Amino acid sequence: MRIALSIAGSDSGGGAGIQADLKTFHLFGVFGTSVVTAVTAQNTQRVLAWEAVSPALVAAQIDALATDLRPDALKSGMLGSPAAVKAIAAGIERHALGPYVLDPVMVATSGDALAAEGAAKAIVEQLLPLATLVTPNLDEAERLTGLEVRDIPGMEAAARALVRLGAKAALVKGGHLEGLEVADVLFDGSAVRVYRGPRLESTSTHGTGCALSAAITAQLARGKELDIAVERALSFVHDAISTAPMLGRGHGPLNFFAVD
Repeated sequence: MRIALSIAGSDSGGGAGIQADLKTFHLFGVFGTSVVTAVTAQNTQRVLAWEAVSPALVAAQIDALATDLRPDALKSGMLGSPAAVKAIAAGIERHALGPYVLDPVMVATSGDALAAEGAAKAIVEQLLPLATLVTPNLDEAERLTGLEVRDIPGMEAAARALVRLGAKAALVKGGHLEGLEVADVLFDGSAVRVYRGPRLESTSTHGTGCALSAAITAQLARGKELDIAVERALSFVHDAISTAPMLGRGHGPLNFFAVD
């Protein structure tokens, strides 16, 4: 059995972060391991509080897994601080881990901040050059590139900029676009592909980015090509939103039992 690693924060509500990643790994048939970077107190309505795990303990978790349960692919989500970013980048390089999917989580679906000042700069400088794929939403793409990203041409420009900054490929997610259609833009360093689909009117969108990046990671761990992994992951997230269990009174979790 292949192994996938999630480096992310813990979501007490179970809909995002480590919890979402492990559920998604299981669905895609890989064994999930985790490096916890932060502990959050949150539900479907808001993030009440969060505390970062020390960079030393983050590094120790990476070392523990790399020397025994070595991942076939890994992803990162909420990292919290520039110090954590530095520890994670050092761990990935120290153990030559990959392929690596970077989900640059900075803000929760509720709008609450999940990253300290300076985290975006640290991600660009230290993690992007290690990433097989980076998966920002529109706001994250703007913060990472400094570009305005509000339409498909802007998404393509941001994806190209992220590759110039060091990532091997970039998937800019268009869930926040206006209109009846959703588009996601993938640039793999040589070609651009636009994935289009109908917008789902749903409040069950908590953890969509986590689930998407985890689904891609799981398939990379199983040896799938990047474009196939992205297409299957997008299909899974669509199904997981459309069949969501409608839990909680805010932005509810996805259906992690959805068959892609």
